[in-house]
Amino acid sequence: MRPLVLAALLASALAAPALAQTAPPQSAPLPHRQGLSMEMPTMGEDAALQAAVASTTRPEADRARDSQRHPFETLTFWGLQPGLTVVEIEPGRAGWWRNILEPYAAATGGRYVPVSKPTESMGVADGSADMVVVARAFHNWSRDGRAEPYLAAFFKALKPGGVLAVEQHRSVDGLNVADVAPTGYVPESYVIHAARSAGFELEARSELNANARDDRDHPFGVWTLPPTRTSERNGRTLTAEERAGFDAIGESDRMTLRFRKPEAAN
Repeated sequence: MRPLVLAALLASALAAPALAQTAPPQSAPLPHRQGLSMEMPTMGEDAALQAAVASTTRPEADRARDSQRHPFETLTFWGLQPGLTVVEIEPGRAGWWRNILEPYAAATGGRYVPVSKPTESMGVADGSADMVVVARAFHNWSRDGRAEPYLAAFFKALKPGGVLAVEQHRSVDGLNVADVAPTGYVPESYVIHAARSAGFELEARSELNANARDDRDHPFGVWTLPPTRTSERNGRTLTAEERAGFDAIGESDRMTLRFRKPEAAN
């Protein structure tokens, strides 16, 4: 009986992730590490990018986060180069990536385009963008049905061969997106499936922004961690010891993905 029980448990465990996903892949989900690149990128000598990251015109609070957000390495991994047209989706008031990308584009003859409502306008002509940057947004889009139309807009705006660059708080894979998205996290397989469904090819994934200390068990979701550092909500207040513990975790565990619009796509 023991072999039969073990076999049943194994079959149940393997089936659970596909059933839990709100948009299950048509084929077997990718393992966390596979043939695609998972290596630290080779850093090129992009002096303009180095200067944009190191610039003292960036807010001090932004620069203090570089050790956890790895801007030079992440942008290099995504394939940023001088002269590109880069569209950033929902840069927000703080503009963390914008404070690097905009001066970099100005210094290298490129173009930086911030976009808040992609389905209304991508700010560029169809098929003219070299890169679309999406940072920490899929947990919002998955909750109100925006992911599919937004990804379609990104695909239309990009040139054939253009890059969709993604940074996103990462949940454990196999969890129900509807359950975890309100905490700020989504499964990596969900983002990959959504982008592939829009026509993108997954070219590479990196652990540059992984954080093994982040167990995702936080009373106020990802916003419990730096930089938001929520300490009180709905009558729940963190103790000083709890606050110190969450601060010690640092910023969230994040997926870092590079998708590409196929060269043959219109």
